[in-house]
Amino acid sequence: MRGRVLKPELLDTLPYDRARASLADLVRLNRNWGGHSTLRRLLGQVVHSGDTFSLLDVGAASGDMGACARQWYPRARVVSLDQLTSHLVGAQGSRVAADAFHLPFGPACFDFVFCSLFLHHFTDEGVVRLLAEFRRVSRRAVLVIDLERHPIAYYFVPWTDWLFGWDAVTVNDSQISVEAAFRPRELEALAHAAGLKNPRAKVFRPAFRIAMVASV
Repeated sequence: MRGRVLKPELLDTLPYDRARASLADLVRLNRNWGGHSTLRRLLGQVVHSGDTFSLLDVGAASGDMGACARQWYPRARVVSLDQLTSHLVGAQGSRVAADAFHLPFGPACFDFVFCSLFLHHFTDEGVVRLLAEFRRVSRRAVLVIDLERHPIAYYFVPWTDWLFGWDAVTVNDSQISVEAAFRPRELEALAHAAGLKNPRAKVFRPAFRIAMVASV
C-alpha cells in the first residue's frame, strides 16, 4: 500500500467469450459499490441538469458509465472508446476502437475526456502521457475515476467471493488493480506533470474511488 505496484491483469488479454463474466462483474461493482454514484458526484461538479455537452469515455469497456451519463444528462453526447472492439459489444451509442495514447480526434473535440478504472493499468510515465493526450482532445476538463489504494479495497472482492460469486478473473485482477491504484495527491501530481491545470482529487468512501477534475 505504500507505493504503486503494477502486474499484468488477465482481463486485458482475454477474448470476449472469456472476458464477458468479468466485464459483467465490473458493471455490478460500479452499480452497487460506488462507481456510478462517484460518477454522478463528479459530473455534478462540472455540469448542470439540462446542459448540452460532449464526453469521450476512454477505456469504456461495457459502456455502463457512459450509459449513466446519458441517463442523467439526456442532452449529453457520449462516445465510448476502447482498444478492444470486443469490450465494446455491450456499449450503447457511438463507439470507437482506438489506442488511448493516440486518440483519433483533433484538438478540443470534446468538452470532457473521461476515464474510469483505466489509468491504474499504466506506469506513472504512461499515465502522464495519457492525461496529456486527454488534455489535447478536451475543451473544458479531464475527468478521472480510479481506485484508492487502500487495504479494504484490496481485500473486498476475495473476501466476498463466497457471497457474491465473482468470476475467477475478477478475483484474480481485483487485488492487482488495487496494488496499482493511487492516492489522491499522487494522481494530482501526475495531472500537473501532464500540463493539466488545478487538478482536484477527492476520495469517496465506502466506494474507495478517487474522483479528479482537472482543467485544460
